Amino acid sequence: MKNQFSIESFIKKIPKAELHLHIEGTFEPELMFKIAKRNNIKLRYQSIEELKEAYNFSNLQDFLDIYYQGAEVLIKEQDFYDMTLSYLEKIYSQNVLHAEIFFDPQIHTDRGIKFSTVINGIYNALVDAKEKMGITSKLIMCFLRHLDEESAMRTLKQALPYKDWIIAVGLDSSEIGNPPSRFKKVFEQARKEGFLTVAHAGEEGPAEYIREALNLLKVSRIDHGNRALDDENLVMELVQKQMPLTVCPLSNLKLAVVDKLENHPLKIMMKKGLYVTVNSDDPAYFGGYLNENYLEVQKALNLTKDDIYKLARNSFQASFLDESEKRKLLDELEEFTKQY
Repeated sequence: MKNQFSIESFIKKIPKAELHLHIEGTFEPELMFKIAKRNNIKLRYQSIEELKEAYNFSNLQDFLDIYYQGAEVLIKEQDFYDMTLSYLEKIYSQNVLHAEIFFDPQIHTDRGIKFSTVINGIYNALVDAKEKMGITSKLIMCFLRHLDEESAMRTLKQALPYKDWIIAVGLDSSEIGNPPSRFKKVFEQARKEGFLTVAHAGEEGPAEYIREALNLLKVSRIDHGNRALDDENLVMELVQKQMPLTVCPLSNLKLAVVDKLENHPLKIMMKKGLYVTVNSDDPAYFGGYLNENYLEVQKALNLTKDDIYKLARNSFQASFLDESEKRKLLDELEEFTKQY
C-alpha cells in the first residue's frame, strides 16, 4: 500500500506535458449548462446528471454525436475563452507545464460562427494562462475527416492570417472509411504554408492508415497509433524513425478500443521501443484529465516509476517546443526526480 501511495504521489507531482487534447472535449457539463443559459440555448438534456448519463459510449461515433451537440452552445469569443481557461486551470493543478491543444474550427464555422471568434477566444486564454500560471502551449488546427477535402482547404485558407498562432494542422473525427489519403492535397498545402502536420490514425482504423499518415501526410506525430501493433514491419519503422505516438488510455477504454485497461497495449508498445506519450484526448467525456490517465493506466499495467518518468520525458521531447524550451522543462523534470 505504501508503495502504491508513493507512486500515486509521484504521478500527481511529476512535471509533464499533454500533446493530444481536443479543447472542445474539455467542455464540462457544468460549464456547458452555464454557457447555454448565458446564450439562451436550450440543451436537449434536462440536467447535468442526465447529460453525464449519456456519456456511456459504445464507439467513437456515439461520442462524436454528443461532442458536436455540446459544441453548439459555443457562440461568442468569451465562450471559447471560458472553456479554454477552465481546462488550463485544471491542468495547472496537475503539474502539466505544457499543452498542445487541438481545436476543430469546422464544427463552429459550419454553423455560422466566425473563425476569428473561435481562435481569438482560445488564443487569449492561452496567453493569459502563460502569464498567470506559466503554462506554455501550442495550438493545432484539426480538419474533420468526415467532411470533404474542399471544406478542409477552405478552413486552411481561413487560418492563414493566424499562422503565428497555429503550429500545426491535424486530422480527427470519424476514422473508419475516412483514410488520411483523402486529405493529401490539403496537407501538402499546409506544409507549403509552414505548418507542421499530425494525424489521428490507428485508433479504430487499420495500421494502413498509420502508413498513409506517415507517407502521404508527412506527419511529425501519430495521434493514437494503437493499431500499429497489427503490423510488425510498421512497428519497426516507427521505432527506427522515433515517431511519437500520442496514446490516450481512458479514451480507448471509454470508446471500447480496449475492453479493459488491463488489456491496453501501452506497456507492450513501450517494451517494443515505440515512442509513446500518455494524454487525455477529451477528458470531460472520458472520465479523466492527464493525471487520471497516468494513475489508471499505472494501476492497470503495473507501471513503475521509471516507466512514468520515461512517459513524462517523452511528452516534453515529442512536443513542438524549440530545443531551448524543451531543455528548460526537461531540467525541471530532472530536478523533480532527484527528490524521489
